[in-house]
Amino acid sequence: MSGEPRLALAVSPTPAALAAAEELKRRYEWVPIAQAEMVVALGGDGFLLQSLHQMLDRRRSLPIFGMNLGTVGFLMNEFSADLLEDRLGRAKTVKVQPLRMDAVTVDGTKISIPAINEVSLLRETRQTAWIEISIDGRVVLPELVADGVLVATPVGSTAYNLSAQGPILPLDSSLIALTPISAFRPRRWRGAILPDRTRVTFRVLDPVKRPVSAVADQREVRDVAQIDVSIDRTTQLTLMFDPEHALDDRIAREQFAF
Repeated sequence: MSGEPRLALAVSPTPAALAAAEELKRRYEWVPIAQAEMVVALGGDGFLLQSLHQMLDRRRSLPIFGMNLGTVGFLMNEFSADLLEDRLGRAKTVKVQPLRMDAVTVDGTKISIPAINEVSLLRETRQTAWIEISIDGRVVLPELVADGVLVATPVGSTAYNLSAQGPILPLDSSLIALTPISAFRPRRWRGAILPDRTRVTFRVLDPVKRPVSAVADQREVRDVAQIDVSIDRTTQLTLMFDPEHALDDRIAREQFAF
């Protein structure tokens, strides 16, 4: 691969991904991620999300080209060991900015965690959560009685947000989705679509009797009292797709799926 970008390989610990990795190792040259210019990730959407989070922990974020060896693979390209250099040379890029969750727990602990898909608030017990919602410092919903509520990015709008009946957002929409989870009151509120410059604040109204946890992608903070969620404009991640992948078309088609 002389003259080609230096590539690192990230592999999900599944039999299919490990077998595909062995084939790629026989056919191409790979370097440690610290020396790489791009990352090829083998796995499913969950593994791609994990790989993106690893980029957030690094000083230098690398573009990631995912190949599907998982189940759904919505954000992944089709796996093929052939013509990898050509595929990477023709790949189109999508820029992703994560959410930043700033949480304060009942005992006053402050925790800040990034989220690429969504930040969700979930009741910890059988009792429903009581949550006040503010937008840019203004209370817009004094009391949401529900199992929870979430904020999703366009990338995450087809994940948990979709299963909670939230809207699907085009990747270039500069929007975020605010979606209730099994709302009891107000019963008819279905959520909101907001500009991605919005800061959403959740205040748990009875955090002792009705405890709530906050989850940024897969990282949980229990017994939260207040959570601020906004786009982190200091951070940018890059996904790479085959030109024929047409991720925007796939997202558009999901809006008409039954």
